[in-house]
Amino acid sequence: MTHEYGSDPHHLASAPVVVGVDGSAAADSALTWAAEVALERGRELRIVHGLDLNGMRDVFGRYDVWVPPVLDGVRAQGAVLVERAQRRALETAPGARVTTEVSDDGPAEVLMRYSATAYLVALGASGTNSLLAHVGSILLSVTSHAEGPIVVVRTDPDADHRARADGPVVVGVDGSPVSESALAAAFEEASQRGAELVALHAWNDLTIGQFAGDPYLLFPVNEIETDERLALAERLAGWQDKYPDVEVRREVCLAAPAAELLRWSKSAQLIVVGSRGRGGFRSLLLGSTSNALVQHAHCPVMVVHPAK
Repeated sequence: MTHEYGSDPHHLASAPVVVGVDGSAAADSALTWAAEVALERGRELRIVHGLDLNGMRDVFGRYDVWVPPVLDGVRAQGAVLVERAQRRALETAPGARVTTEVSDDGPAEVLMRYSATAYLVALGASGTNSLLAHVGSILLSVTSHAEGPIVVVRTDPDADHRARADGPVVVGVDGSPVSESALAAAFEEASQRGAELVALHAWNDLTIGQFAGDPYLLFPVNEIETDERLALAERLAGWQDKYPDVEVRREVCLAAPAAELLRWSKSAQLIVVGSRGRGGFRSLLLGSTSNALVQHAHCPVMVVHPAK
């Protein structure tokens, strides 16, 4: 099913699936996942590799005689890396439209730049531990500051490090504006994949603040849960009208959202969350739930940023 998205650049026909590569096993898994998505959805796959030459110049700047040959060597290695990645992508998804780019910018800069117009941006959950790829900081930078949907391709070690291809799409819903953007992306993903959508609303607000005892003794939890189920149904109603092909399962529970979503990630093919939730500060660009998932989930995690 297709829908009109107006001028949304992420849904233009020209918007590519972008994946960052660095030669690591994690990046290869992200490449495989992105190639399959690009082929299935008729989109270009753009493979990008950031060299971070400014960082190189900072390191070697005092040794001017070494700079030109070092930079030439780094560029040559980058060209070889993306060529291999292109071959791997075409082996995974024969017939896909694949382009490559080696950029002088750092990996995070490249991916964030593409995120403004990409259909989605994919990256591995970890990578090489070299001068050119401090992947922990790259992961945090991209998931925190990018635009549109960012997918951290976490894989199942029991499935030959491939992303799970079955199971539901699971979305975390908390009623925030960012959560609404996540719902839009989750319904689209479930529709595209022919998968069940699990809309999960988990909350633990009752344990916050001055109340240290059993929340069930302090609050009418059954009544609160009934109200939360009604609110969730209202939030989902409009999306179910737009995507009548998507079967929706509603889950409401008193629990920590991150813990519940991590549990679901063991059987889901994709977890979708907003970049920050209703409890986050506006200056905190990646919320605690999103941060926990991109670091520990057992399946790919899509972090959706609100439209600017």
